[in-house]
Amino acid sequence: MHSEKDKTIERQIRFQKLLISIITTYINADISDIDLLINKSLKQIGEFVESDRSYIFSYDFINNTTTNTYEWCADGITPEIDNLKDIPVDYIPQWLEEHRKGRAFWVEDVSKLPDDGEFGLKAILEPQGIKSLITIPMILRNELIGFIGFDSVRKLNKYNDNEKEILFVYANMLVNLRQKKEYEERIKAQEAKKQELLDHLFQQNKSLSEYAHMVSHDLKAPLINIHTLVSWFIDDNKDKFTEKECYPLQQVLFNAEKMDLLIKGVLDYSTIDRVHTENSLVDINKIIEEVLQTMLIPEHISFNINNNIPTLFGNRWRFRQIFQNLILNAVKYSDKENGKVEVGFTEDEDHYQFFVKDNGVGINPDYFQKIFKVFAKLENSGSSSGIGLSIVEKIVKYYKGNIWVESEEGAGTTFYFNLPKSVVTKPQEQVKEV
Repeated sequence: MHSEKDKTIERQIRFQKLLISIITTYINADISDIDLLINKSLKQIGEFVESDRSYIFSYDFINNTTTNTYEWCADGITPEIDNLKDIPVDYIPQWLEEHRKGRAFWVEDVSKLPDDGEFGLKAILEPQGIKSLITIPMILRNELIGFIGFDSVRKLNKYNDNEKEILFVYANMLVNLRQKKEYEERIKAQEAKKQELLDHLFQQNKSLSEYAHMVSHDLKAPLINIHTLVSWFIDDNKDKFTEKECYPLQQVLFNAEKMDLLIKGVLDYSTIDRVHTENSLVDINKIIEEVLQTMLIPEHISFNINNNIPTLFGNRWRFRQIFQNLILNAVKYSDKENGKVEVGFTEDEDHYQFFVKDNGVGINPDYFQKIFKVFAKLENSGSSSGIGLSIVEKIVKYYKGNIWVESEEGAGTTFYFNLPKSVVTKPQEQVKEV
């Protein structure tokens, strides 16, 4: 035969195990399941302590009210949650005082409460059929935010000190759960707002890109007309004007060509995100060969091209833009009697790394970041739009890669960029090589 003491100890152990089980479930819970889990735990704890109704109230000290937010009722017990909204805290001064002190408030026998008027505690509890109750404060960061409670309707109920301590642990767990829910809801709201801002930014960038593309395209025709008409005028009247008199018209042609370069750069830059042709395997060695064939290369510049540059999966136009702009840049800034340009690559487990190297004028380290900005130029000449390196950087980032520069003034410059293999490779059998 178990003694009464042994039974009490056994009950306390079972109570602790129940609470540990509930806590474990809460820790692994998804935010969408929290309301369901709270109601389930109210039922589990309520049944264990043999109450007939368990519930959670929140305090609102701005309006000085308290509201029933969760409730479990045993079979045959009338729910009260709908009747207990925005109850003035003035009706429950006794337990509010205890809760503010961080202590439980309980009544072992409601019938023995004093008759203290229409809005007294006895008048509130008896219509609900309550014979005994206990309420435990819920405290967050030293602030009273609510309480959990247990009503006994069918019989009187007493709680020993150990049970009260376990109920305090349960109350603290509910506070932490509420905090978790608030944090996760806040994070979700922030993520939703972040996504909304990103979507808005994407649409704005798309609109700006489309506008730049449209305006640049529309400017091409009148610019060509200006250049053509001025050229004709000069050719038709070259015997009538001196070189000095023709100079202003030559400047018009120079600036028209300069503007044409700029417009082409803007068109290329705004086209990067607009290219929707199907991706394919692109032979980069062929791309470089085509670039060199279309360029006017000074005789004093020699090229060393790695012939084993890998085939990449992606958009042909974008890859061509990368190498075309980097090679043009290397040729443009070649100032040596024997200019040299080298194109090559290395690779590791995750990336292909490419480089375009020259022995030209070099770049001051102070300008390493500036050169990738749109319209940034280190010199004011009509042969550059100031957009070429911006186009390269935008495409490299489009393929989730990085680009950087190493240079020494007077000794030359090397542009490096890497591309993740996971982005620019594709099984041969899935694509057609270009």
